[in-house]
Amino acid sequence: MATYTPMIQQYLTIKADYEDAFLFFRLGDFYEMFFEDAVKASQELEITLTSRDGGGSERIPMCGVPYHSATNYIDRLIERGYKVAICEQVEDPKSAKGVVKREVVQVISPGTLMEQAGLEEKENNYICSVTQFEDSTYGLAFSDLSTGENSVTIISGSWDEVIAEIYVQEAKEIVVDSDFSAEHLQKLQERKAITISFESQTSSLENFESLIGNIQQEKLVQTFSRLIHYLVRTQKRSLDHLQPVQFYQINEFMKIDLFSKRNLELTETIRTKGKKGSLLWLLDQTVTAMGGRLLKQWVDRPLLNPQHIENRLNMVETLMNQFFEREELRELLKEVYDLERLAGRVAFGNVNARDLIQLKKSLQKVPGIQEVVSRLDHPYAHELAGKIDRCEELETLLENGLKDNPPLSVKEGDIIKDGYHHQLDQYRDASKHGKSWIAALEQREREKTGIKSLKIGYNRVFGYYIEVTKANLALLPEGMYERKQTLANAERFVTPELKEKEALILEAEEKIVQLEYDLFLHLREEVKAFIPRLQALAKIVSELDVLQCFAKISEERHYRKPSFSEDGKIVIQNGRHPVVEKVMNSQEYVPNDCYMDNDRSILLITGPNMSGKSTYMRQVALTAVLAQIGCFVPADEAVMPIFDQIFTRIGAADDLVSGQSTFMVEMLETKNAVTKATQSSLILLDEIGRGTSTYDGMALAQAIIEYVHEHIGCKTLFSTHYHELTVLEEELSSVKNVHVSAVEKNGKVVFLHKIKEGAADKSYGIHVAELAELPAPLIERARVILDKLEQQGEEPVHDLDIPLQREESQPETAAASQLIPQQVTQENQLSFFDFHEQKTTQTVEPALSKREKTILHQLKDLDILEMTPLEALNKMYELQKQLKKK
Repeated sequence: MATYTPMIQQYLTIKADYEDAFLFFRLGDFYEMFFEDAVKASQELEITLTSRDGGGSERIPMCGVPYHSATNYIDRLIERGYKVAICEQVEDPKSAKGVVKREVVQVISPGTLMEQAGLEEKENNYICSVTQFEDSTYGLAFSDLSTGENSVTIISGSWDEVIAEIYVQEAKEIVVDSDFSAEHLQKLQERKAITISFESQTSSLENFESLIGNIQQEKLVQTFSRLIHYLVRTQKRSLDHLQPVQFYQINEFMKIDLFSKRNLELTETIRTKGKKGSLLWLLDQTVTAMGGRLLKQWVDRPLLNPQHIENRLNMVETLMNQFFEREELRELLKEVYDLERLAGRVAFGNVNARDLIQLKKSLQKVPGIQEVVSRLDHPYAHELAGKIDRCEELETLLENGLKDNPPLSVKEGDIIKDGYHHQLDQYRDASKHGKSWIAALEQREREKTGIKSLKIGYNRVFGYYIEVTKANLALLPEGMYERKQTLANAERFVTPELKEKEALILEAEEKIVQLEYDLFLHLREEVKAFIPRLQALAKIVSELDVLQCFAKISEERHYRKPSFSEDGKIVIQNGRHPVVEKVMNSQEYVPNDCYMDNDRSILLITGPNMSGKSTYMRQVALTAVLAQIGCFVPADEAVMPIFDQIFTRIGAADDLVSGQSTFMVEMLETKNAVTKATQSSLILLDEIGRGTSTYDGMALAQAIIEYVHEHIGCKTLFSTHYHELTVLEEELSSVKNVHVSAVEKNGKVVFLHKIKEGAADKSYGIHVAELAELPAPLIERARVILDKLEQQGEEPVHDLDIPLQREESQPETAAASQLIPQQVTQENQLSFFDFHEQKTTQTVEPALSKREKTILHQLKDLDILEMTPLEALNKMYELQKQLKKK
């Protein structure tokens, strides 16, 4: 380092403490980066990479961004998971001896964003710390620096459960000890893009003991202390807005693992990873940012406590019944800004005058909100109205102190109202009257000299001056003014009197700007004292917003209030999938019933592809989620148990990052369900076994159904194309067959999307392929192959006109043969549950001609039931004539 210039040595010294971040090193009007930072930043930000002499033998890579536009570049780096350390000059260059002293004033990372541009308005931005203890438990602490929310919990399970919790909270950054398991961190990053940071300190900090006053367990104290140490070390500013830590237990809420959350598309869709098309998208009728964030928290964590659920449902019912009060409340809430994040920015010191005006306008709506809520006919509404804090002193302070339309910058003046501060009023008076005096002087000098074009102007270099054009110089008496500047067509002059007034005016203007800035900082400090009250008010406002949102969506979509059973019974009449129903718009959605009890705990669902089996399964799960977050549900009637967990295995997806195939993902998700579910859980399993051979798939599917039936006993919806499984209804007492109906008309399949009792008779796979517009020759060939397979067996058909020849075949695995209790013959297609005697010989029929096959298909496509007897007879006669033609 000794060979480098003092400035580069300073850079390297600071960079050594922030090796995991881009160091934005302030040089004049630019933030500069050097060495590897410069090379990498030039690629990520697409800016020019240059170099400079640093005193060594080689030139140093260098790139930079302008100071005034650095925020945009920082946001781009944060979006990609990087951290940025802001290094500023901390002494005046004029008084510095040698290299100007510089220090890192803040580290910006994905989990510590505070600026609005980098934050999603209706999403929390959590940073999480994880501490592993010797007894294999994990402490987790979450903090949203932008709102001040803090929470902690303990997980006694596996690392997978920790990952699931981090996934549910959607933390952007995780803080762990430097010797934390690298294997654990790698597994986490395979599941979720997250920034890893390190902090070893876990001792409690004196200034933050009040935050953990209600936390007794030492493990939780250590876990949260690790997070606080990291925040203090990286943010280097006031954290007065942090709220007391709230302890929560995961088993207080319905557990929905990361697979199920994805499959049910609760907060984002599987395909686009966006909000549109998710349950959250459907529900979000909130009008405040705070309400939007709380709604997402409620969707992520459905309740288990019946009383708490009923409280929410009853408030939603009240808001639905009192339409005018609800609409009035909604209009008032629209005028409320993000109180939580405004409070956070006040504490952080980056709030401006316009932000405080937004705060004032929000507080002006609070009395109206309180009055409307007090008119709602519900005890909990009266309780909330009584808790609403109007913060009238703060509103008065802001009303008296700030102008209504202040500039964006707090250093330009014109922020503080007249009458707020006596000295400021004096300066303003001096400035105002001084300028009036200048205008009067200009008029007097014109009259005195007779020069009508004479003017008094101002610039920053020369101050105030009297300007006379060269054409009028002869009219000036000699020595009347003191010459100041000569221009091409004019002369500029000053007088002792003008200099005196100039000093007075400029001094007043300079002092006005500085005094206004000082007064604003003092005002901001006064606002800090109200932060806890603002945060308490924000919680009530956000809860009211979510409840009115539920009422609005329930009324618009004709949802009904659910009730809850204690015996595990499910009764859903005319239930709908809420998102699919909305997306279909004017098309009619076909509703379906669902009835399940302890004697009917497993529904085995068969039916064609595209008929709606998966939709039906999802809508039952989403009905449960909606009911347990306190919202009305899309059904004419709904009686539901309170589910402790929901597990789903729906859809096919590879996990290529982890090197797992579709079938492996299917098995892992199934394992997660059957090993963790309780009798109070809900399991949705869709097409289990389709990712492997027929024998393996059917064997696994049957074994899973039997295991759930015998060992778990929870409510289970199991859809399958293995029609052979439907005989399980006769062997397992709680298994019942239902199917999604479809009819064949004129050779085309029509999906009725209606769930009916009993098993489906066929899958209509070729019809679905035809709907997908596969080539006609391909469809025709498939029909021929299917006909022969159904008649003769399941070996591939190699020639269209050659009869299918079977070879001897055996079950593919010993496990499959053990699971099949029926006799399997070599000549016929395998059937798991064919109890009838099968033929042991197969007659080989001559191949059909092309004309005969065409007539055969015409015959199959006839809808006899829709024809009169005479029409049917005539049609049969016509087809017979065509067959007899030579």
